[in-house]
Amino acid sequence: MGNSIYRFLCGLCAPSSQEHGLHGAHPAVAALGRDILNFGAASQVPEGLSRHVVSSKKAQANWYKKLLAAWKKTRPPPKTPEEAARFVVQTLKNHQKADVEGFLVFYGLPHPNAAPGAPAPAPHAAPPPPKPQSAKFELHTLPVDPKAVSDGDTINVYVDTADPRESGSVPREVQKAAAERAKARAVKDYQKADALQKIIVNGGYRPVPNARGEEVLGKKYRIRLRGIDAPESAMPYGKEAKEALLKLVQGKSLKVYVYDEDMYGRCVGDIYCDGVFVQEQMLKKGLAWHYTAYDQRPELAKWEKQAQTGRKGLWASSKPHKPWEWRKAKRNGTA
Repeated sequence: MGNSIYRFLCGLCAPSSQEHGLHGAHPAVAALGRDILNFGAASQVPEGLSRHVVSSKKAQANWYKKLLAAWKKTRPPPKTPEEAARFVVQTLKNHQKADVEGFLVFYGLPHPNAAPGAPAPAPHAAPPPPKPQSAKFELHTLPVDPKAVSDGDTINVYVDTADPRESGSVPREVQKAAAERAKARAVKDYQKADALQKIIVNGGYRPVPNARGEEVLGKKYRIRLRGIDAPESAMPYGKEAKEALLKLVQGKSLKVYVYDEDMYGRCVGDIYCDGVFVQEQMLKKGLAWHYTAYDQRPELAKWEKQAQTGRKGLWASSKPHKPWEWRKAKRNGTA
């Protein structure tokens, strides 16, 4: 049974596959079945799944063990995304909601409770590239707050202080204030908790929710998107640029490759969200300029040119105002 399914899912369409109702399975279902059966052969979970779920690789392996056992018993195996989604939810019903939902997103399967006709999420988003050698370090952020985006090229993010990169550098006064704040909130002494919150925030930290909704202590980083310059808020398309960036990152955990620090103390970096390169999207939408004074990457120039040719965003104007010239004019009092 397992071998016949595997041959079908690999596109070989063995005659026995039709016997079990597998002919014509949806690509997302085929991907799920292939990964389940591959796990049975090699005990490996798919690359990239960890970006969509909150549990460890060990826990993920346990899911695939259960899915493999259930898949072999299912007659016939699922063919449509809806059938596959119900199969996953039923098999993993005792696991965390965030894990099950992330698992469905990874395979592009609809949530069983989704409204009829609702589009399924895109399956298997491409993982971000490995950290480039020229990058100084990388950050894995907590979910982005809606108020974190100040404009189309700057965003405030928080990194869990439990991260190995952060855990050894939290100031003692911040650690103490966070512990006392938790105690104060437990006894509903909110006045004391608010005073302790100020100490935490002034130290560059903040209690924020993680992907599971649990409050953790996060370190603040201000990120300047490398290689692009978006219109300022008071400029034409400034509001649209901010809203586009917010739509890309809100509520999501980001991977940031940091290359430098600017004169304002911001980390200059490339941002990836669910495998999507954020700067690429901003340039293609015509909501940012390629900042050639600081970044000569040809791919950024190509994406900007695509938006210009399509007259998208700010390029719908015959003479869009360059944000660096607008800032200079404002400093000189001639804006």
